[in-house]
Amino acid sequence: MTTITFDTHDFVKKLKGVGFSEEQAEVLTDLQKATASNTLEQARHDYELDDLATKRDLKELELKIELVKSELKREIAETKADLIRWVVGVGLLQITIIAGLMFRLTGKV
Repeated sequence: MTTITFDTHDFVKKLKGVGFSEEQAEVLTDLQKATASNTLEQARHDYELDDLATKRDLKELELKIELVKSELKREIAETKADLIRWVVGVGLLQITIIAGLMFRLTGKV
């Protein structure tokens, strides 16, 4: 959440320095603080400031994306290795079955 830094003590001191009474300076300071707060709240509402992404948000998102990418690459590599093992295994099984059938049909077994 965005906040506005407002030095109320300095503001009161400056107002008193130009002739305002203590009470006048404090009331004007409170009004100034409320006005600044209301202006910020209105801007937040009008421009949906809470939904804006900061540079930090974007950097964090980039890091998360990179982590997901590396995880996906690892999983793809594992899946590819599993697929190769299955294909080789099924191929060897087919060769064994075909050889067995050929031997059986030729009567050499």
